[in-house]
Amino acid sequence: MKPQRITLLAITLGLASAPGFAQTPGNPPAENQHQAPATAQNPATSSTETTPGNSEKESARADAYYNYTMGHIYEQQYEASSNPDYATKAIEAYKKAYALDPKSPVIGERLAEMYWKAQRTREAENEAKDILKRDSNDVPSRRLLGRIYLRSLGDMNAGSSQSETANKAIEQYREINRLDPTDTESALWLARLYRLKNEHDKSEQVLRGILKTDPDNEQAVEQLTQLLMDQGKSEEAVSLLEGITRHSSSPVLMDLLGDAYTQAHELAKAETAYRKAAETDPSELSHLRGLAQTLFSEEKYSEALKVYQKVSDLMPDDSDVYLRIAQIYRELHQLDKAEENLVKARQYAPGNLEVMYNEGMLYESQGRYEDAIRVLSDAVSGIKGQSTTMPSRRRMLSIFYQQLGQLYREDQNYQAAIYTFEELGHLGDEEDRRARLMIMDTYRAAKDLPRALQTGKEALAKYPADPGIRTSYALLLGENEQTDDAVKILRAQLHGDASDRDTYLNIAQVYERGRRYREAEESAHAAEVLPGQPHDNEMVWFLLGAIYERQKLYDRAEDEFKKVLAVNPKDAAVLNYYGYMLGDLGVRLDEAQSLVERALKEEPYNGGYLDSLGWIYFKENRTADAEAMLRKALARERHDPTIHAHLGDVYAKLGRPDLAAAEWEKSLAEWHRSLPAELETDKVAELERKLSQSKHRVAQKSSASDAKP
Repeated sequence: MKPQRITLLAITLGLASAPGFAQTPGNPPAENQHQAPATAQNPATSSTETTPGNSEKESARADAYYNYTMGHIYEQQYEASSNPDYATKAIEAYKKAYALDPKSPVIGERLAEMYWKAQRTREAENEAKDILKRDSNDVPSRRLLGRIYLRSLGDMNAGSSQSETANKAIEQYREINRLDPTDTESALWLARLYRLKNEHDKSEQVLRGILKTDPDNEQAVEQLTQLLMDQGKSEEAVSLLEGITRHSSSPVLMDLLGDAYTQAHELAKAETAYRKAAETDPSELSHLRGLAQTLFSEEKYSEALKVYQKVSDLMPDDSDVYLRIAQIYRELHQLDKAEENLVKARQYAPGNLEVMYNEGMLYESQGRYEDAIRVLSDAVSGIKGQSTTMPSRRRMLSIFYQQLGQLYREDQNYQAAIYTFEELGHLGDEEDRRARLMIMDTYRAAKDLPRALQTGKEALAKYPADPGIRTSYALLLGENEQTDDAVKILRAQLHGDASDRDTYLNIAQVYERGRRYREAEESAHAAEVLPGQPHDNEMVWFLLGAIYERQKLYDRAEDEFKKVLAVNPKDAAVLNYYGYMLGDLGVRLDEAQSLVERALKEEPYNGGYLDSLGWIYFKENRTADAEAMLRKALARERHDPTIHAHLGDVYAKLGRPDLAAAEWEKSLAEWHRSLPAELETDKVAELERKLSQSKHRVAQKSSASDAKP
């Protein structure tokens, strides 16, 4: 057998004749690579004389070469086949070679590497550590240890903590970076690890070091950009990317530039960047997704829809795409198509919370409260079934409890709403604060002002400095006609800067509810003169319009409403208020109808807007259309006194006095349940007059009937 071994050795010596022979494809070149085991043929170590001792040493070295070479062959066979038997044979061969030449770092490195490839991680780690004990500057062993720790970071069953493992990996890559500054790949891993540990300054320092010697290194630019955006430094990210993309058409960098522009709220530039990325690499769907989302944010819904539909053609089982398409259809008020795509999204991602949330919101916008409550209740049950250690569990419960409670309130199931908000409050202090605000508002919606005020007092006792609770409590005092007490609380929250706009608006609202219109107007103007953009004053002008309308200063009210629509033509609340004012006055009815129809385009199922359109139809003598529209309005707002009164007027005009009187009675009952600040005594007096006349006519008719022979 001896001659055969010599023949094999001769064949494989070509692999081992150079210092770097231990390398395999995919391994980085070893720095300061040690020589392989010496042989009798190695002129650097051979002697011209043969002695018994030399002969034994040379035989051992030859055996080491043979076993090392066999290990290398088995290793290649394992890589080609993934057969674990070859991995075992390779390890055994390397171990025999190492036993014959225990001082050879090359054999040690290959043995450690083979342990790692065979997923015998602990043995690989120990072997690499042993090499570093003998030579702390052995870069290949540090690379191996670094890879071992990186793999452990992704292993959920790893024994040590993520933080401890990350620190071990950082130690290796930091040393590699010191020993071999040209090893860019290791430097990039070091930057990633620093970022994982939230050591952003160190990560940035490493990345800028790479770019100092290699300004066009795309991986370094990509990492640095993401790091800057993580820290909200979008302007720096944009500057970095604009510099490199001037002479690089890399779609990855153009995509990142789109992300940076998006974070900087430069949507038009983001759109351009995403388009360039998609044109350069149309096969990469992330570019199309970025483009579609940007178009959606720009309210270019039709264009966004086309891009998302293209993505859905390429990825027909992607639930997220159908979800986004549904959101677009909802914005386009094509609610049937929105529901159709949400069904598809649910089909491909059953139990997906974002899909369920959007489904609930769609049903709510359609007035399908029972369906919306069912979907969100199922979502809450699913979240509660998750492990309490899930990091997102509390946040998701918070979102769904809040929305579910608001749905119950919209459906006028106030007790269920309060119970749900109480469940929200059990999640923590922040949720408790928010829940108390919502419970206050729920009692207010239920016309139970004493309980709303009591809830507010309790909330103030627990959170005395919370501005939201103080504001809500002050507004409740305003509803109770305690105007001066409310204003005192609100004025204490003025800071003398632009942040006072909302506080002045709240003060104006309290004065308006108290019918102290001059003071309300002064407070609104105090908000108007604060620094800001035109759209910041939308609410100011809306409130001023309402203040003037209450005083029957209709021309001045109209001027304020026009200011709002000049900066936001889609402001549904202003469109409705303006249209209703004209309709109620019986003037410019075509214009009034157009304004309210524009409001309904934005919110098709809003009960108040449906009432406005029904009332305009009444003024236009379209009584049948008016009745149909007002019935729709009542289906959404069954306790609204104004809608009942309007429907009563329609029935009176249709010659149906009994139905008219019934609606007027309902309206009067709802007015008597109103909050003090909401009660409009002139409308109550008008209803009482109509009811009195109606009863008088009924009595006369009855007397006339009795008088007949």
